[in-house]
Amino acid sequence: MNLVPRAMPGDRLRGPLPILGFMALFAVSVYKAANYVIAGDMTSLAYVALLFIGSAFVVAMLNSWRKGLYFFLTWLLFEDFARKYLGNNMAIYFAKDVLALVVYLYYVPLLFVGYALLNSEQQLRQFFFVNMTLVIVIASLGIAQSVLGHTFLNPERPADEIRELSTNYRVSPISGLLSYRPTSVFVSTGRFSNFLLVSLLLIVGFLGYLLLRHKKGRNLTFFSLAIVSGAIVLGAARGVLLWSAGSVLVFALAFVWGAPWRQREVIRVLRTIQRAALGVALGLGLLFFVFPETLLSRVAFYQETLMPSSGPGALQQRTWNYPVMNFVGAFGYERWPYGYGIGTTSLGTQYVARFFGSKSPVTGVESGFGTLVIEMGIGGLLLWFIMSFAILFAAWRVVKKLRGSPWFPHPVPIADSCYFCPIRRNRSALPDL
Repeated sequence: MNLVPRAMPGDRLRGPLPILGFMALFAVSVYKAANYVIAGDMTSLAYVALLFIGSAFVVAMLNSWRKGLYFFLTWLLFEDFARKYLGNNMAIYFAKDVLALVVYLYYVPLLFVGYALLNSEQQLRQFFFVNMTLVIVIASLGIAQSVLGHTFLNPERPADEIRELSTNYRVSPISGLLSYRPTSVFVSTGRFSNFLLVSLLLIVGFLGYLLLRHKKGRNLTFFSLAIVSGAIVLGAARGVLLWSAGSVLVFALAFVWGAPWRQREVIRVLRTIQRAALGVALGLGLLFFVFPETLLSRVAFYQETLMPSSGPGALQQRTWNYPVMNFVGAFGYERWPYGYGIGTTSLGTQYVARFFGSKSPVTGVESGFGTLVIEMGIGGLLLWFIMSFAILFAAWRVVKKLRGSPWFPHPVPIADSCYFCPIRRNRSALPDL
């Protein structure tokens, strides 16, 4: 029986019609861009550039879904940067969601995309190297913004909805030193802080894998670890600093526990941990010699707000009393038994309110657990705990199964996140930390 091979999306793109369509789009874009340049309309020119870039992403995604997925990941990370320079435009905000919905429906369920993407060690290393490159770029921009202040990587006149998010300074209570909380390419410092925390876990897991499996790429991974550590210290976010230090400590202990003892790899593991700590120390030392005022202002802020000398109960107030007070405040809403609906306290409500001319029925509380109660009721909070512990137990089984193998470092950061997920959730909306 003669079988005719099915045409793949990339084969259809090589036909004359897609090429002519892309050339027509390019010609129209160039014509519009020229008119905007002549008229001095830089905002409209930026929209044309975004339209052309988005079209190029679609073409790349259809031609090679792997490269297209990496392009889409890049767009997700830099979407905020374009949006805050274009007046926090809703079209850019929803374009990301529509594109994500299209990708999700095209590869239903999206979980299998991960299985298809990481089907070999080569693809796994490529995935981490692409992510580390993006991490180095974004974290480096954050470090530069920590030094230069909010005028760098932020428009001169930010939109009203994001002005306070991009001009957030911390004041040391004793010395009075100012510490700017950078946003890098994002619209808020909270997103940048969460990005750094996830990046740190990704890097330490990949570093452990390279230690047991490959030598190529270790220097780049050590360099990215130093960059991310410096960005976390300069971020003036106490919660992220404490979570990062705790996560790295847990990973180091777990790495020693799960190292292949029979192959006598423990000595090499300990040496790598020592070198990683030395690399982070050298990076911070370099920041001290190049930008001493920037680093010392952050150190003063941490010392004066976290150390026992900062005053009686200061640390307890920021880590326990304030979150608990906000969690209890969620039960002050009349619909706490069944909630107001998913997303009613999210940042996206400002765009919905602007589009429909209405206001959100609730203002929310600065507590992750409280947010769950407001949106989904007390039953939603209980279901969230059941789901979190189910994921934790599943991750722990994977960790035990891979103990002693080169793949062990990968699930450890995931299990670490699952273990601390219920605790972090209660502080996820706490801006002061």
